[in-house]
Amino acid sequence: MPDSPPPSVNLDLRLVHCFTVVAEHRHFGRAAAALHTTQPSLSRQIHRLEQQLGVRLLDRTPQGTELAEAGEVFLPLARTLLQSATQAVARTRAAARPTRITIGYTTNLIITPAVRELRHRHPDADVRTAYLAWDEARAALLDHRVDALVARLPFPTDRLHVTVLYDEPRVLVVPLDHRLAGKESVTLDDIADEPLPRVTDPDWNAFWRIDPRPDGSRAPDGPLIEAVEDKAELIATGQAAAIIPAGEHTSRLRPDLTTIPLEGVEPSQVVLATRAGDRDRLVTAFRKLAGAHLTGTSARQ
Repeated sequence: MPDSPPPSVNLDLRLVHCFTVVAEHRHFGRAAAALHTTQPSLSRQIHRLEQQLGVRLLDRTPQGTELAEAGEVFLPLARTLLQSATQAVARTRAAARPTRITIGYTTNLIITPAVRELRHRHPDADVRTAYLAWDEARAALLDHRVDALVARLPFPTDRLHVTVLYDEPRVLVVPLDHRLAGKESVTLDDIADEPLPRVTDPDWNAFWRIDPRPDGSRAPDGPLIEAVEDKAELIATGQAAAIIPAGEHTSRLRPDLTTIPLEGVEPSQVVLATRAGDRDRLVTAFRKLAGAHLTGTSARQ
């Protein structure tokens, strides 16, 4: 007799999302606050999910909430399931709306000239823009949150089509009372002992800390930051210096900080990235317009 197929399970994705939030916070109260619901309601939703699965996912302890053995197995699968659902919705909507495009951009980059021209040439199109954090570039494209993105390298470019729009020199930013403030330029030798902020992204660290240095030496460790924007306070208080693209300081640099040209290092590159193989007419049109209109000065704040 052939084996009978396993019974189907209709998982409610809202309950799956609730579970991942509880698993992240390891505390029902904090998870409920993050989900803007009440703790009793959240408990009922987790219980419903456990009933659907037929297993216990979470154990409550005096210290908080811990994943049960089945919960440990289910958590990465739940995250993958939610991501797949998000991609399915985005791709389906994109297929049904061929006249819509979302263009992303990251810190201190202006896409207005190219966006304005795209809207002028395609008045029937729904052209949207979206600001993204510096570390969201590849994920935002592959998740179909955006269809084109103007950002600074480095970020992973596999499965993407990347075109360099322009180069930006790199500069050193220091407080006004720093020993190097006021110099016409500096080199890596001048900052050999300067601590530079770190993030968890190794590619970012390698490029913006110039680590390792051309002679093989390592850049001095500076404070670990969760958001690149935090570095301004660290620099102003003398805890670190930082290397940034020259265009970044045009409008955002604090009055207690100053920049110095950094000589002898390759420039930063501003690029246009899209999904590899994407032949959508609006994406193709924006590629051409970005190359013509986003050339440096007009594309920086």
